[in-house]
Order: sequence, then structure tokens, then C-alpha cells
Amino acid sequence: MEEEFEFGFTEDPKFSVERYEEMIRNHDQYFFDAQAFENIIDYYIEKNDPPKALQVAEYARNQHPFAAVFLIKQAQLLVVSNKVPEAFEALEKAAMLEASDPDIYLIRGNMYESMERYGEALENYEKALDLAEETDEVLLHIAYVYQNMGDYETSITYLKLCLKQNMENQDALYELAFCYDVLDNQEESVTFYQQYIDNEPYSYAAWYNLGNAFTKLSLFEKAIDAYDYAILIKDSFASAYFNKGNALVNLEKYAEAIEVYRHTFEYEQPNADTYCAIGECYEKLEQMDDARAFYKKSVKMDPKLADAWFGIGVTLDFEERYFEALHFYKKALDLDIANADYWFAIADAEYKLGHMTEAENAYDKVVELNPMDVDAWLDYSSILYEQQRLVDAIEIISQAIKNNPDAAELYYRMVAYLFAKGEYNEALTYLETALSSDPEKHYILFDYLPQLQKNKVIVDIINRYTK
Repeated sequence: MEEEFEFGFTEDPKFSVERYEEMIRNHDQYFFDAQAFENIIDYYIEKNDPPKALQVAEYARNQHPFAAVFLIKQAQLLVVSNKVPEAFEALEKAAMLEASDPDIYLIRGNMYESMERYGEALENYEKALDLAEETDEVLLHIAYVYQNMGDYETSITYLKLCLKQNMENQDALYELAFCYDVLDNQEESVTFYQQYIDNEPYSYAAWYNLGNAFTKLSLFEKAIDAYDYAILIKDSFASAYFNKGNALVNLEKYAEAIEVYRHTFEYEQPNADTYCAIGECYEKLEQMDDARAFYKKSVKMDPKLADAWFGIGVTLDFEERYFEALHFYKKALDLDIANADYWFAIADAEYKLGHMTEAENAYDKVVELNPMDVDAWLDYSSILYEQQRLVDAIEIISQAIKNNPDAAELYYRMVAYLFAKGEYNEALTYLETALSSDPEKHYILFDYLPQLQKNKVIVDIINRYTK
């Protein structure tokens, strides 16, 4: 007859695990109480070993056939192992033993949610809500379902209820920011976080999200103040330093931004994005060697970071090393083929190298990807004008005006091209339109065709609008 030992919850969890493993080695049969089994299962879950945890759950079920907890644990582990039908079956059995356990409905809701069966997910979460003592996690799950359904307003309602239950729920704080972001409702976001901070002034997450909302409203000074509070409360908060650095960049305080970005290295491993951001600051300060050094660190760490390859190109372009710059621009483009800025830089470098056809093709791509880029249209038409292709230049500016009917500079450029072509009456019509749109920009016309400053008709028309 087999000898049976009993191990109880008074034992150290580590001791329970050792005894369990000894039992398996010896092909023996020891008895563990329910708490000891739970400890052993949790140990294997923490060790990220679901098969072993499942094996323990099976032993536990045999020894404690009326304990729903082991069926619930089994269901969780079966979900992780992608055995969904078996998980549903385990939960059915658990419900027969203890229908009032909220975890049954929480796990079932989770499974329905991942199957995009949102109605059934909500039904189960609502049951869990009725049964659970602490409801903030359940409310958070309901908010996620409404997000998945695209109903961000209702999601916000549940996230606020979640925070009412537990002011410390970090996930709810961040999800709320996300919902306000999707709805492009930063003002309400600011109001919410300010009220929240009145009750919880030491919530670094709330200060951080308030900073992000101010950033999206382009209120960078206020954003920096909010990030400073977040950092004051949690001085190792690397994300707050990083976003503060971004806000300083937006205020063109590049040297300060570099210092703040460097702070992140004290609290987390340097990463490619931060190296790239520092590179960009040095680039703006026209310290191209430093900029290039940081961009290179960035691509070494993440060879797929297109912006860093592009940055290397920009530093070379600045030094008039256009041929080398092109190589790096094209590396960036390979990683992000639909980036209009990359195409624009390529067009400009090709032009500077005298490769007119390549430049023209690249400009064509820029205006196709971003038809609102007025500068691209102007540069595109300019290279055609330089080649005496007046008809083509006029056609490009016509397309530009169709896409940007309020851009006065396009009309002034059209005036210059029409004058060059000898179509004076049409040129004067465009001049009137340009002047009524923005009379201050009339200098654009003279920049392009200085001889028009001696044209009395034009000077008289301009004076009519500017005096």
C-alpha cells in the first residue's frame, strides 16, 4: 500500500513545490491541501510553465473534486495554451460547483472578447460586476470591450467608474487618455486630469497624462510644468523626461532638450528613439558631427528606424555631400516608402546633383503623397521653369492651386510664370486674386522676377492693395 503524506498551507510555498516535485520524481502520492496546490500552480505560472501548472491543476482536481478554484485555474491555463473549447468546458464545471465566483464570468468574458463576440463578453462582465467585491478591474474590461466596438464615449464612462472605485488604477488613467485622444477631445482630457489631480495630487500618471494632453493642444510650457510634477513625484519616470524633451524641442529649446533626454539614460537602458531625438536636437543646433554620431548610435540599436537613417542624410546634405546624403535618404525610404518628407529630401538632393529627371519624379511622388505641401509644388514647378518648360510649370501650379486654393504664394508664382510666357491679362487676374488673399506676400513676385518692379501697371495694382 502506498504511503500518503499530507502537506498544508502552513508550509512555505517553496517547500510545497519541492515536495510536489519529489512526489513526481518518486511516482508517489502525497496529499496537499487546497492552498498548497494553489501556491504550486502559481509558482509554475510565474515560471511561465503552463504545461506543468496544468498538470498540478489536474492533481489538485483529483484530490479536491469539489473545489471550483482548480477548474478556474485550469481554464486560465487552457486559454493561455490556446485550448479554448476545453477552457469553456472547465468553466461550465466550475459554475456547477460555485456559480457565484466572479472569476468564472471574467475569464469567460475575456474569451468572448478575444473572439470578438462583444455582446456575450459584456453579458459575462456584467455578471462578474454583480458578484465581485472589487469591481475596478471588471469595469476596466467592460471599457476595453466598448473601445473594441468603437464606442469611446461609453468606454470613458466605464473608465471613470473604474477610477471612482480605485483612484490608483494606472491602466484606467492611460486608457482614458487614449480615448480622449481618439475622440480628439484634449480640452475635456485636461479638465478631467486637473480635477483628478485635485483629489490625487501625488498621482504621477495623472500629471504625465495631463502633460500629454497639453502637448496635443500645443501648450508646451504647461506640458513641461505637468511633466516636471510627474518627475518630482517619481524621479525615475523615464517617459516623462522623454516627453518633456519633446515639448522643449517644440519650443526650439534644443540644448535643454538634450539634457532632459540624457536623463532618461539614468533610469532605463538607452534606446534608439532617444538617441534619434538627441541627434535631431544637435541637427537643429547645426552641430552636425554630434548629430550624426547620435543618429548612428540609433541605427546601430534599431536598423529599422527610418528617421535615424534619414537624419544621417540630413547632416550630410547640410555639408553639401549630396551624393552620400542620397544613399541614406534611400535607406530611410526603403523602410517607409510612403513618407512624403523623405521623397522631398531626395528630390532636393537629386536636383542639387543636376539629376533633373530623378528630381522631377521624386517631386511628383511628394505631391501625390502630400498634395497640401505648398513648398513641394513651388519647388517642383521651379525645376520645370529653370528648364524653360513654361507650359509644364504653369500646369503644375494649376494643380497646386486646385489642391491649395487659399495659398497666396501659389498665385504669385503663377503671375510670374504667366508674365514670363507673355500672357499678361491672365497674369493680372491671378495678381488680383493673390493680393486680395494676402497683399503682404507680394514680394514673392519680385523675388522671382525682379524686373517686374519697374512695371508700372503691376506696381499700381499692388499699391492699391497695400496702401
